[in-house]
Amino acid sequence: MRSPITFMLLLALFGMLVIIRAFENELFYDPYLLFFKSDYLKMDFPNREILKLTLYTTLRYVLNMLISLGIIYLFFKDKSIVQFSLLIYGVAYVILVSFFLYFVIHPRQEDYYLFFNFRRFLIQPILLLLLVPAFYYYKLKH
Repeated sequence: MRSPITFMLLLALFGMLVIIRAFENELFYDPYLLFFKSDYLKMDFPNREILKLTLYTTLRYVLNMLISLGIIYLFFKDKSIVQFSLLIYGVAYVILVSFFLYFVIHPRQEDYYLFFNFRRFLIQPILLLLLVPAFYYYKLKH
């Protein structure tokens, strides 16, 4: 049984993920937030500052990653799982940001949906949703 402090910390960390999402317009420069909420398949690509966009997207990824690593640690209390998760986050970042930059620099309407999904992995804690069940299953089997 986990201690009440662990539950409170988990609640605080999940709350931080919610706050990042709830205040994304105020916290981060991202011209695509409004773009993808609109009928983007019929719109022109928004004007953007590539360096500023990349830095803010990276900041958001790092914040989500750090919070997610805290959640993973509190769930499993295993530093090797956290270290492996950090490796996964690092490799994923390199791959995802490469595709992200390609789509930002070379916008084509037929690629909007792909861009939307690569961007989603960078700005939302989707890897957390994949890693927690995977590590839980791993723990059950070992």
